[in-house]
Amino acid sequence: MKNKKIIKRGYVKTYNPKYKEGNMKIRKEIPIFTATDDNYIPFLAVTLESMLANASNGYNYSIKILNTGISEENVKKIKKYERQNVNIEFVDMKNSLEEIGLRLHTCIYYTQTTYYRLFIPSLYPQYDKVLYIDCDVAVTGDISKLYNINIGNNLVGATTDQFVMDFPKIQAYMTRCLGLNKVSDYFNAGVLIMNLKQMREQNFEEQFAELLAKYKFVVQDQDYLNVICKDKVHYINGSWDKMPCKADVDVSKLNLIHYNLVWKPWHAEVPYGEEFWKYADKTEYAELIHNIRNNYTAEQYQKDVDNFNGFMDKIVDEIYNPNNYYNMYLKPEEEGAFGQFAFAKEVMA
Repeated sequence: MKNKKIIKRGYVKTYNPKYKEGNMKIRKEIPIFTATDDNYIPFLAVTLESMLANASNGYNYSIKILNTGISEENVKKIKKYERQNVNIEFVDMKNSLEEIGLRLHTCIYYTQTTYYRLFIPSLYPQYDKVLYIDCDVAVTGDISKLYNINIGNNLVGATTDQFVMDFPKIQAYMTRCLGLNKVSDYFNAGVLIMNLKQMREQNFEEQFAELLAKYKFVVQDQDYLNVICKDKVHYINGSWDKMPCKADVDVSKLNLIHYNLVWKPWHAEVPYGEEFWKYADKTEYAELIHNIRNNYTAEQYQKDVDNFNGFMDKIVDEIYNPNNYYNMYLKPEEEGAFGQFAFAKEVMA
């Protein structure tokens, strides 16, 4: 029997006849979303290899891969990770991005792919809660434990962004540009427990569209998420989103290692890189990933360093921008809240 094509909510879904729908009813379903393009498919394979090697067999895992075009060869390779309790679906995001796509700004570290997670609430009304995970990670813990964390009525569950906490130069950006209460409130959006039910009730996507039209943030969708979700975040243990800025935690205590920004083991030696290679060597992309590492030149390294420093400079420049988001939109509201005492405040100043 050949695979059938099923049209659903504007995208094409491939139905795998080997995957029995009845099996989904035996165990609790855990929906897991990620986003990628063909360039990052090898690293997605590492993510899946590690995740499924450590996941509890007591659940069904529905893995949705958001994209705008993946080669048939790569689709076939990734679909090999399907098994009795694992279903993998490639979700074409072209229709969702049609109207808003032209306004999605990008930079050296972020492409349009990073925005896909923001459309999950409306694309999947059947889900009240899902996980979103970037594809540059190694999952060394049981992913079901992350999903089962109770985040209450908060919009998301996430970890404080470790890089921000380790990089004082940019910390003022979080409060003086985004208007967060404190630096540690800024969360990393690469690993999220998403409360879709609450997001829909709050009209999350409409808020994002309005904010996108209003202001262009430096750290793209992560900034939009932090602004919209302010005071509605359940902060989870940092072991679920450990960035290899430094090796300050024993690897045995980690559940997920996030190789973000310049800390790419397929480019250079990084803390916890051995965990990446342990799983990379088990994928069909092992030779390709090793070739990427072996062919990474000193010139490419210098370019990456220059790009990183330039990105940091943009963040610092925004801190001193008199027309940044906080100064333009939040500060006037705060001053207006002074109400009848506005004149007194002005005199006292």
